[in-house]
Amino acid sequence: MILADSHRFFRGAALAAVAAFGLVVTEPALARQPNQVNESFAELVDKLMPTVVNITTTQNVPQQGPRLRDMPQLPPGSPFEELFKEFFDRRGGGEEQKRRGTSLGSGFVIDGEGYIITNNHVIQGAEDITVIFKDDTQLKAKLIGSDSRIDVALLKVEPPNKKLLPAAKWGDSDKERVGDWVIAIGNPFGLGHSVTAGIISARGRSLNDSLDDYLQTDAAINKGNSGGPLFNQDGEVIGVNTAIYSPSGTNAGLAFSIPSNLVKQVADQLREFGRVKRGWIGVSYQSVTDDIADSFGLDRARGVLVANVTVDSPAAKAGLKRNDIILSFGGQDVLDLRRFPRVVANSRVGSTVDVVVWRGGKEVPLKLRVGEQEEADKQNASAQGTQKKPAEPDQQITSTIEQLGLTLQKVTDQLRERYGLSDQIKGVVITKVAANSPAAEKQLQAGDVILEVDQKPVTTPQEVTDLVTKLQQQKKRSVLLFVERQGDPRFAALRLTK
Repeated sequence: MILADSHRFFRGAALAAVAAFGLVVTEPALARQPNQVNESFAELVDKLMPTVVNITTTQNVPQQGPRLRDMPQLPPGSPFEELFKEFFDRRGGGEEQKRRGTSLGSGFVIDGEGYIITNNHVIQGAEDITVIFKDDTQLKAKLIGSDSRIDVALLKVEPPNKKLLPAAKWGDSDKERVGDWVIAIGNPFGLGHSVTAGIISARGRSLNDSLDDYLQTDAAINKGNSGGPLFNQDGEVIGVNTAIYSPSGTNAGLAFSIPSNLVKQVADQLREFGRVKRGWIGVSYQSVTDDIADSFGLDRARGVLVANVTVDSPAAKAGLKRNDIILSFGGQDVLDLRRFPRVVANSRVGSTVDVVVWRGGKEVPLKLRVGEQEEADKQNASAQGTQKKPAEPDQQITSTIEQLGLTLQKVTDQLRERYGLSDQIKGVVITKVAANSPAAEKQLQAGDVILEVDQKPVTTPQEVTDLVTKLQQQKKRSVLLFVERQGDPRFAALRLTK
């Protein structure tokens, strides 16, 4: 308290001194903080509470019957065996017993007609879903659709007396910044409507899936809060609370919410189709490192490098090729590998998007019609049961490139059998990688097959050696290899030692 008074004294003296010289002082604007005196979330919470619901679900859970649990273990052939069996069967022990399991969660109304958002894991496997409103009104809910990958479910209740239900408003999660205040309302531990507040601690968190894009918050979130809304200071939903990180299973200040922009997109598709349609283009890709960017003549590491294009896929039809670096997709710059799968998956199926790739030292514009992710299984289905030819003796066509730490050999039937290579693959097999070499740094290993060097196909060790020697003569800093490991192609830029 003394420090606070001293601060005010010196600040006032300073302002008076400046004013004496006729200077105008403008104080910096302070961000609105709800923890200041005479300010709270109360008025906002009063408006938001009716839009939030508690969710209870029940399901039949199998359990052991009394016969298996209670029947004495008798030796085979015992005269009492049949007697006990008949007794326990009459008690119902011969049939599988079931009990009712109950789980608790949260949700919120997004439409006055009765559409409600929650987490998929809250209602998964449920036989009955009951929604409980703030005024204790209980309504049975119907599952419209769910998506386990994003962990979102859409429910529908019939509003009593055909009246519109109070509904929450969507906010733009992309506009929320780290440090912004947020409010969480939910049903922790089944206690009913509870409110906590905090800030956005981080953005773009990924936990288990490439499509993850969580908002991290320190607002207290516990078991039962799952599926509940995360509001901004304007009372708009900017996230759906779905996970916590805690050794004890209770709030530790690390909670995660699915951004509202993603949830809204999923909810719209569940409402329209009953399922989620994700975008798919049919390419495999990898990160662009500084070495790879240098090898392709790109100004800096950005975009994603196309390692393979599926036949008859949207990418193939659009003209995308292996060795292309995708710089932008649908008007969005592709900054790195982590975000790109999200951009593609969230693209509307059937829409045509603009794509810019780096090819041959310049930007090339393309147009691509987005396919549906389910098609990938059909497109990538590989033939099974192909007869293999008898292994022939190895032709010892080998070469060692000491600068890279590689020992190479031409593909033979014996090497196909040793390393499990497909009959169709052509290239040069790595048979040894020297420790602490450039190849070891890039985690190449025996059994990898080099398909290209400096974007040129190779089939013999000598071709690899010649191309590497040529790059050294040109004083290049690295050599770009295109390798395949067990059907998984990727690029590796190896430094050229002097």
